[in-house]
Order: sequence, then C-alpha cells, then structure tokens
Amino acid sequence: MTPAMPQASEILAALGQAVFVWDIASDTIRWGEQAATVFAGIPPDKLATGAEFAKLIEPSQTLRSAALALTSPVHGADGTPYRVEYGVRLSASEPVVWVEETGRWFAGADGRPMRAQGIVRINNERHARDEELTKLAQLDPLTGELNRTHLIAALAETIEESARFRSSSAFMLVGIDRLARVNDAFGFDVADAVILDVGKRIRERLRGGDVLGRFSGNKFGLILKNCTVDDMNVAAERFLTGVRDEVVPTRSGPVSVTVSIGAVSVPRYARTADEAINRAQETLEAAKRRRAGSFGAWRPNAERDAQRRVNIRVTDEIVTALNERRIVLAYEPVVTASSREGAFYECLVRMEQGDGRTLLAPDIVPVAERLGLIRLVDHRVLELVVAELAASPDVRLSLNISPDTTMDPDWWASIESLMHAHPGVARRLIVEITETVAIQDIDDVRAFVGRLKQFGSRIAIDDFGAGYTSFRNLRKLGVDIVKIDGAFVQNITRSADDRAFVQTLIDLARRLDIETVAEWVQDEEAAGMLRDWGCDYIQGRLIGLASAERPWSAPPDAALPAAG
Repeated sequence: MTPAMPQASEILAALGQAVFVWDIASDTIRWGEQAATVFAGIPPDKLATGAEFAKLIEPSQTLRSAALALTSPVHGADGTPYRVEYGVRLSASEPVVWVEETGRWFAGADGRPMRAQGIVRINNERHARDEELTKLAQLDPLTGELNRTHLIAALAETIEESARFRSSSAFMLVGIDRLARVNDAFGFDVADAVILDVGKRIRERLRGGDVLGRFSGNKFGLILKNCTVDDMNVAAERFLTGVRDEVVPTRSGPVSVTVSIGAVSVPRYARTADEAINRAQETLEAAKRRRAGSFGAWRPNAERDAQRRVNIRVTDEIVTALNERRIVLAYEPVVTASSREGAFYECLVRMEQGDGRTLLAPDIVPVAERLGLIRLVDHRVLELVVAELAASPDVRLSLNISPDTTMDPDWWASIESLMHAHPGVARRLIVEITETVAIQDIDDVRAFVGRLKQFGSRIAIDDFGAGYTSFRNLRKLGVDIVKIDGAFVQNITRSADDRAFVQTLIDLARRLDIETVAEWVQDEEAAGMLRDWGCDYIQGRLIGLASAERPWSAPPDAALPAAG
C-alpha cells in the first residue's frame, strides 16, 4: 500500500515554518495551522494581532514594523520584499527562540504598508552559528581570551564607566619575561604552550567581572574593575607568584618562567584607553629593566615630565640643525706611538646652535640614540666625511657609527652610492663600530664588515675593553684596528691593574695581527709605556684635542704636534 503524501502544512511544520497574512490596517494576523507547532505553548490570542505578537519579540517590539518601514515600496501585484530576524520568548522559563521572517508587503493608496504575508522560520542554529562567529572574531585564537581590538574597546568602556560612577579601576600589562629565549631553545610550539599556560594561570586568579585579553605576542592586558591602588598592588603580587611558583609543563619538559607587570590606575592617571596603554607600557618596561619578575605602577613624576619636555626640544633642535646644515665635524689627530707621525683623524660630530654655542658629541649622540635620531645624524656625518676625503686626497679619516646604524640598510645604500661616486675614497676611510654591537649581532656585523672591506675600508672596534667582546670574536669579525677604551688608558701611570689590562690587550692584538690605538693619552710617561708595550697609535690630550679647523689645511709642520 502506497503511503499517503504529506500535506504541505505538515512539511512546513516539520521544517519549523508557518505561513501568515497580516492585515496591517486592522492589525489582525491569520496564521496557517503550522503556527501551533512552531509557537508551541503560546496562546492563540497572543498571535492574533500584530500588537500582541510584538510583545513576545526581543530585543525590540518594533522590529517587524521597522522592517517594513525601512524598505522602499514597490507598487504592483508582487508587493515589496522584506526580511527581519528577531527572538520570541515562548515562556518565561524557556530561552529565546530565534525566528527569521521573510515576506512581502503591499501598500495602500497612501503608499504605506496595508497588508503583509510571508513565512516565519525557526532559525536557532543559524543564529547560534552567527553568535559563535562573532565570538571568534573577538577572541585570540591561541588563548581564547579577548583579542587586542576588543580588549582596548573594553578598556575604553571601563574608563568611561569609572569616570561616570566616580569609581577606580586598574589596567595592567603582564609581559612574559625572556620568551624569546624559550623560542630559541625549544621552538615556537613550546613558547605557545607557555603563553597559553600563563594566560590560564592569570584567568584563574581574576575576580568575577574582570577582563583578560591578549595584548601582543608575549603580553596580556588585564582590566580590574572597582580596584583601588592597594587592591592593584595585591592583585599584581597574586599574578606574579601564580606564574613564578610553578614550572610550565610542555612537550619538551618543564619550563620555568616569570612575568613582569606594569599598571596604571584609571581614570585617576589615565582618562583614555591610549593613555592607559602608554603608561602601562612605560611602567612595564621600567619593571623589566629593574629585574625580571617585578611590578611597577605608574605615578606622576615631575622630573620625568621635565625630561620629556627637554627631549621634545632637543629632538626639534637636532632635526632643525640637520635641515639647516648645522651638523659639522671636529677632527682629533691619531699618531703613531713610535714616531708621532700623523696616521689619521677621528671625525667627531658637533652641532652649532643659534646662539653661537656648539654642542659636543657627548651632548648629541646619547640623546639622538635615545630619541631614534642617530641614524639621521650618522647619515649626515657620512656625507661630510666622504666630502672631506674627496676634497683632500692625502687625508685618512675615521668616523663612528652607532649600533642602530650598523644594521640600517639605508645607511649601507648611502655608503655604496658615495663610494661609487668617489672612487678611491673608501681606502682612506676607517669605520669605527662600538664594541657592544659585535657582542649582540656578531653574524650581521661580520657581513657588514666584509662588505666594507670589499671597498677597501678599514674597520675598528671602538672603546674595546668596556664590554665583553672576546678576541676570538675579533678574529671572526676580521677587524683591522682595536681602540682601547680610554677609561683604562688614562690611569696606567698610577694603576697596576690598568697597566696589566692594557698591556695584555696590546699583546693579544699584536699576536692576532690587529693594530691598536690607545685613547685618552694624557702625558709623556703614559705615551712612553704604550710605545714600549707595542701599541701602534695614540690619541688624546697629549697629541691634541678635536678641532673644527682642518689640520691638513695648515702648513705641514703644524699639521700635528711634534714628537716628544
């Protein structure tokens, strides 16, 4: 016996759909018989009119009427299509059922909706899927916590609420210390396991209502609501010990980690999200500099604010001096230790000011490095040095470059261009690199040195002895000259320790076929010791201080001080 075909109404009911006709003029709704199945438990009188049905709708009772009003009328037999999604609460004890309504409305003589007909369909799965996608867009994929964008939005909202209700909250940045070492030692998957575990430990120690998000690769952001300064200090210690006291289990074995924390009270010390982030960042970096695993809270500081005003002023002065060509050179002579014959001149940066004063290298370079302007200064010094070499074919000059400039591709492009434009200049150029660069970036510096030597330039390590570069690294780099830090040279006539240290450096350099320059030579006694120990060159007060005058422009006998 052939089974009976299901009626259309049965199919619609099985699909969770119901048809309707809504006479808007009289506000009556006629439903198909599927409505009793779709809206199970709702009395028919609650579905009989648009007004009564609207009372069941969440989040807004006017959603259906608004959907009709927001579509442009189409006059004709087919009516105007519309679509709206809303929630219907079947009973007070049950969750909202999400409904999608699609249909067409027909206009009256005045052009306004007079009648609508269509289908309502239960749409819980789609709504849940949309909610899940929205949720995923807000979360960090590794930790499952808020991502940076939504963390910042939550912070802005918290600051606004705290200001409105005159309460105090806190924003913290929690940075995992030395995560790069974990990356290098075990790989990124282990580092990810550390990040995930640290996030869980912080989450376990939060109060209800507090907010956690991943701010960046190794940093979490915390929003602690209704949190006084005392509460903030207690909470920070709770997070520090929660991470520090237990190792993190990973597939490569247990890893011991610590975190450092920077915090700021809002809105007391930060009235915007950007201000709170900047101040938390600032205190986090200061905490890390003190020691790993420490905490710092932002406080007003008149001295720091004054220094920032000075930095702003100096930044403007340096940039203006560069634009107005007021960055100039001074030349300090370097002579052979045995004969006192001129060997080369070290070029030192100077900045002429509008009032006639001149700032020296110690006044310019540290500030320019701290403010990120040193590359611009080094670019200008390079141009000036090459111009001097091109104009004076018998002169040899050296210039210092900062650690940042060593790795600057733009600086390298400039030196290549200048060397090609002035053939032969490179062979009379010595580039001095500070010792700390060679320690931190040995392979990159070796490549840099190799490229310079291909042009024929010589390479010196400046202030050798002040850091930790080994002689093995000197051989690896292929440097030509070692400049012994003047802090050790200036006391060799009075300090046995400094004598032993300098003499050992000279002896080891000679064995490696590396020339030596002793800086800060003050008197003849020191010069004699250095000569007897085999030092190749000396410079300092005894030989002559740096001068803005070009010594090679003077008569030959006056170019350098006479020996002895």
